[in-house]
Amino acid sequence: MRVQPFQTLKHYNKKNLPKDILAGIIIMAVSIPISMGYAQIAGLPAVYGLYGSVFPIILFGLFSTSPQFIFGVDAAPAALVGSAIVGLGIEGGTKEAMAAVPVLTFFVALWLLAFYFMKAGKLVNFISAPVMGGFITGICTTIILMQVPKLMGGTAGVGELFELAEHIAETLKTINLPSLVIGLTALFILLVSKKVMPKFPMAVALMAAGALMTRFLPVREWGVQTLAAVEPDMPEWSIPDFSAIAPKDAIITSLSVAVVIMAETLLAENSFAQKNGYKIDDNQEIFAFSMGNFVAAFTGCCPINGSVSRSAMGEQYQAKTQLTGIVAGLSMIILLLCGTGFIGYLPIPVLTAIVISALLGATEFELAVRLWKVSRTECFIFIGAFFGVLMLGTINGVLIGIILSFTEMIIRTSKPARCFLGIQPGHQHFRDLREGSQIHAVEGVLIYRFSSNLFFANIGVLQKDIEEHIKDDTKAVVLDAGGIGSLDITAADRLEILYKSLKEKGIRFYMTEHIADVNEQLRKLGLGYLIEEGCVRRTIHIALKDMGINRPYPLEGGVDNEERSASRKRADNRVQEFVWAFGSETEEEIERQIVLQIEQLKQTGDVENLFHGRWAHMEALDEDEWLEHLEEHLKEIVNISGKDEMTLAGKLEAHRKEVHDRIAKEHPELAERFKERRHLLDEHLKEHRPEVYELVLELREKRKE
Repeated sequence: MRVQPFQTLKHYNKKNLPKDILAGIIIMAVSIPISMGYAQIAGLPAVYGLYGSVFPIILFGLFSTSPQFIFGVDAAPAALVGSAIVGLGIEGGTKEAMAAVPVLTFFVALWLLAFYFMKAGKLVNFISAPVMGGFITGICTTIILMQVPKLMGGTAGVGELFELAEHIAETLKTINLPSLVIGLTALFILLVSKKVMPKFPMAVALMAAGALMTRFLPVREWGVQTLAAVEPDMPEWSIPDFSAIAPKDAIITSLSVAVVIMAETLLAENSFAQKNGYKIDDNQEIFAFSMGNFVAAFTGCCPINGSVSRSAMGEQYQAKTQLTGIVAGLSMIILLLCGTGFIGYLPIPVLTAIVISALLGATEFELAVRLWKVSRTECFIFIGAFFGVLMLGTINGVLIGIILSFTEMIIRTSKPARCFLGIQPGHQHFRDLREGSQIHAVEGVLIYRFSSNLFFANIGVLQKDIEEHIKDDTKAVVLDAGGIGSLDITAADRLEILYKSLKEKGIRFYMTEHIADVNEQLRKLGLGYLIEEGCVRRTIHIALKDMGINRPYPLEGGVDNEERSASRKRADNRVQEFVWAFGSETEEEIERQIVLQIEQLKQTGDVENLFHGRWAHMEALDEDEWLEHLEEHLKEIVNISGKDEMTLAGKLEAHRKEVHDRIAKEHPELAERFKERRHLLDEHLKEHRPEVYELVLELREKRKE
């Protein structure tokens, strides 16, 4: 558990310096309204939000392994501490609150340090991408809804969705039109500039424009709010007054805040890491959280959290390392000492628009759209985490998402991939019977592959599959357990019941192909006698040999299973490779690839290249199907290439004849199948492109002559 500081600053690339400095200054400026607002929510004077954006952010930057995540005073911890202070009967903004809040911050830091020693960072590995996406999108949406009233001249909202919606509705009754116009105009400019000139620091330009507007126009007289002026000063260092709050209350309250900080920040950090292709050390991040909060406690601040909005802003302006956070902290020091007068000129609607713009860029609604197309279940997990955060708060949203993830995982493992195996005549390897009609079951033997660990939720699937496929002539059941790495006691008991049931019917049972550790588990679970009785064998072939069934194995239906030549095996294995690869999407994929090659034809003019497809190993039936699809585009190819239609059609037909002759010569046993396949493809061509079909028939008649 060795902590390594300066992780993102080692071997620093000087090319990143301008971007990191610019992003740091922008983040400092954006932090002003955010930090001041959240400090007040936590029960502290607004200036303490600026204090919390100095030393905690610098210390976090020194220890963090995330190159782009930013620390600062944020919504969730501030809201939790604020509500806790009220619950303890302490009025926000008073001396009592200023004494109590740092105590809570100290215990939060202590809890985070304990989490670091417990290596609690590993917990984030159990949180899936849909949960992360829903969580981060829920947080962003919540903060956006908090900020919306400020665009209309009101104050920031607090709470969850219904409270925020109610606050927005109340603000609409007293809306300030100039504030709304300024805020929406700034937001529009920011969103457009992201697409038109993403590298331009539009946020800085807008803040400067806003300050100038306040200086030279009667903005305040219009009712547009600006930030409160702050006296030049620096935070004072002191040990928290631990008598300001009962130890029991401090420990209990701080635990929930620490959990929220760890969960929210780690989730958000990992989301940024996955999106941008780097890794972080979760445990060292917790240590960085702890150090940042210790500093916050000793400077009188509320608990500090990872900030999605500031991190999104840094990402927008291409920040590359934690130098960004350090610059933000140092520039905040300069501001507190020399430039606090500037703060009073910043219009709140402009600053709010900057925050909302950054948060919109951090949402992951596009992930929900993608999940809807790929996995409805995972999409619902995203939605659950999103609405959980939005309606029930950060920690509840995370819990809902985790519960949904584990539920989905159990459902998925309860319906694992499994199949019954057979053999292609003349071959030795066992393959899924559903691959095609050329795969046949071994006579009298049920060979079943189960691709998941066996436990209480899926053992019933295995038992049902086997029992439903037993026939009158079944002599043995062979379980291919290559995908089984472990089994629990429920699975062991049900496996024993299955074994005894088969034994009563005179059917032998074998368990094969699994790792040696599974045998140890069988012994511990009381199934060691299966090993002693010879029911557990290393391979399927050994199990069949134990039954007296030797190669070549007799196949169902009396199918000939004589050994094939090496060339015949190669042909068998490569026939319809394309169909095997793309399954039910074969037709669409062939069509897509042909369209792509026709597009290339416009540039290269190489018609010959079209005849062979993009897969160099495509053979026989695959190649013929490719050519049939190509015939449907004959007129389009003629128009692009400028070649004669009859000439091109003749080339296609000649190429098909070449394929057929090659098969008939090298693999005569496949020629009949090829002929049957060709008839089906001709019918397809006749149905979809009758004019091309007539042209092909004409060419064939001429060839006969």
